[in-house]
Amino acid sequence: MLQFFSKYKYFGIVLLVLSAIIISVMYQALSPKKVLPVYQPDDVATELVDSTVQYVRKYHTIAPFSLTNQNGETITEAHYEGKIYVADFFFTTCQTICPIMTDHMAKIQKELQNDSEVLLLSHTVTPEIDTVAQLKRYAQKKGVNDAKWNLVTGDKKQIYDLARKSYLAAKDVPYSEYDLIHTENFVLVDRQKRIRGFYDGTDPEAIDALLEDIAILKQEE
Repeated sequence: MLQFFSKYKYFGIVLLVLSAIIISVMYQALSPKKVLPVYQPDDVATELVDSTVQYVRKYHTIAPFSLTNQNGETITEAHYEGKIYVADFFFTTCQTICPIMTDHMAKIQKELQNDSEVLLLSHTVTPEIDTVAQLKRYAQKKGVNDAKWNLVTGDKKQIYDLARKSYLAAKDVPYSEYDLIHTENFVLVDRQKRIRGFYDGTDPEAIDALLEDIAILKQEE
């Protein structure tokens, strides 16, 4: 009996290895691959969406824009062409959620510092205060990498429209023209300018989830 097992020992080992490989391949084939949703205005809470686009159910993308960054450079949608990016809304004098959000953006910047496929974009909601010079001081204080992360200011109506009609990430201020209350949302945008996720920019676990979803999005496209 011992001689029998000894004779076929190597055959058994090979068979076990092959079986393990086959089972692994079958498991991967049968396991559903995570795909991020494509968000439309109709999917988002109405308080965050301008009434003109609330019932849009398909083909929503980020609208063209032209804003000015911390270095006085004009930044348009062309700067993000073919890129995945994370967008948010903030203001430099905010003492509540903004510092936390900015620190978390800095974490994303650090994690993806060598990844040229992913960029960051932060819009001020108080452009009358956040001039180019103010944004530059803030960027230097927060360790912003100019090649990776744009802090932008510009026309208030344009920023208002971007927040509520494109990124779906801010609440309207009743009875005040082109004023808004930004949320803590980080918005993940894909290479086709579509929204693929919303994340609480004050929650460390949500930031980890965002980084994981960026990796998924890179594989998808």
